Amino acid sequence: MCTYKFIFQRTSLLAAMLVLLLIGMPNYSHANVYFQEDQQEFTYNSYSGEILDSDTKKPLVFATLTLEGTNISTVTNTEGAFSLKIPNNTAQGNISISFLGYKTKIVSLSDLQPEKNEIMMDMANIELAEVNLTVPKSAEGLVRETLANKGEHYLSDPTIMTAFYRETIKKRRKNVSLSEAVVTIYKAPYNTPKRDAVQLFKARKSTDYSKLDTVALKLEGGPFNTLYVDVMKYPEYIFTDEDISKYAFSFDQSTRVNDRLIYVVNFKQHDYIYEPLYKGKLYIDSQNKILTSAIYSLNITDSEKAAKLFVRKKPANAKVWPTDVAYRVDYREKDGKWYYGYSNVLLEFKINWDDRFFNSVYSMTAEMAITDWEFNTEKANLKAREKMKSRIILSDEASGFSDPEFWGEYNIIEPEKSIESAIKKIQRQLKRSRSKDLSAAF
Repeated sequence: MCTYKFIFQRTSLLAAMLVLLLIGMPNYSHANVYFQEDQQEFTYNSYSGEILDSDTKKPLVFATLTLEGTNISTVTNTEGAFSLKIPNNTAQGNISISFLGYKTKIVSLSDLQPEKNEIMMDMANIELAEVNLTVPKSAEGLVRETLANKGEHYLSDPTIMTAFYRETIKKRRKNVSLSEAVVTIYKAPYNTPKRDAVQLFKARKSTDYSKLDTVALKLEGGPFNTLYVDVMKYPEYIFTDEDISKYAFSFDQSTRVNDRLIYVVNFKQHDYIYEPLYKGKLYIDSQNKILTSAIYSLNITDSEKAAKLFVRKKPANAKVWPTDVAYRVDYREKDGKWYYGYSNVLLEFKINWDDRFFNSVYSMTAEMAITDWEFNTEKANLKAREKMKSRIILSDEASGFSDPEFWGEYNIIEPEKSIESAIKKIQRQLKRSRSKDLSAAF
C-alpha cells in the first residue's frame, strides 16, 4: 500500500510545512541532525510559580522574566506559569518581569521560593494627554519608518543564542505528538541579509500514532517555523515593498511595556484586495520607533484560497482547509539594542474524508523562547553538517520523555497542565514497557 503526502505550505511568511502521511506501511521520515554533549558540570537554583493580574488574579500569558544585568530569560506559558533556572554563583540579583499594558515588576531573588511563587502585576495607567500629543499623523508612515530603522535599533553584531523550542500536535483536544528541543541559533545581524543558522543541541519527542487514526502528522521546519516569525529580521515574509501598500493601517489605544509608551497599530488588507494576507496589531515604542511585539493572523475568509496556500498534495477523497493560522513575536531589549525573544505559531485545520461520517480536526502549536545569548566575538560559523535544514522534521528517534533531568540547567517554557499529563502518561507507558522487557528477559 503506497504512502500519500499532504503538504501544508504557508504563504511567504514561513518556509516550513506540515507533512501528513497517510500510513500503509510505516514510513517515518528522520532528519539527520548534529548532537553535541555537554561536558561541563553546572549547578543552578530553580524557581517556579505564576504571574497574575493583581486585581483579577487571572494568569498573564507570555510575560517575560529576565535576570537583570544578564541575558538569562524565560516566559510564562498559556496558564501564566514559569520556570526559571539561575546559576548558583548568582546568589544576589533581581528578576525583572514585563508584560504589555502592565507596570514592570522587580523581584529580588532572595524573595523567591523554589516553588509556588505568586507574583502579582499592576496595570499601567496611560495619560491620554500624553498620547494625544505624541501620536504620529500616519500609522502607515510609522510602520515604514520602524521597518527602515531596524539596522539602528536591533542587534548589529553576530550573536549566539540558546533557545528552547516546543512543538505540539493535537487531534481535537488530545495531545498526540510532543517535541521539545534546545537549539543554538547563530543569529545574523539585523542590518544584513544573511540568514540565521540553527544547530540542534538536545531533543526529545513522542508521538502516539494510534490516536492519529491512519494519519500521522510531522512538522517540517522545526525551530525555523518560529524563527521566521521574526518580522524585523525577515520583513519580506509579511510586509514586502510590494505588499505593504495592500494594507490599511490605523492607530488603536496606546499601551505600556517596561514603563515605555507603546503605539498600537492595527493592520488589515484593503477591502479590494482578495488574496489572503494578514491582519493584526503591531506594538511600536513611541520614543525610538521600535517594534516590541506583533500579533497577527492569516485571512482565511475564503477557505478555498487559503487552502491553496497550504495544500500541495492530498488524496482525491479528502478535502483539507485551515480554520486558524496565527502568529506572535516578542522582542527584548538590553543596553539599548533589541533582539528576537519569543515567538508562537498556531495552525488549525480540518480534513473531510468522502468515506467517513466525521471530519478530522487537528491543531499544531510551535513556540520558541530565547533563554540566553552572547555576542559571537570569534565570528564562529557552523559547518554544513552541523546546520539544521530549514525543512527538517524532528526525528522520532529523539530520546523521549523518560529522563526528568534531561534539560539540566537549561531554561524551558513550563509545560501546560494538559502537556504535563501527556508527558506523565508517556512516562508510565515507558515504565510498563521496560517492566515487560525485564520480565521477558527472565
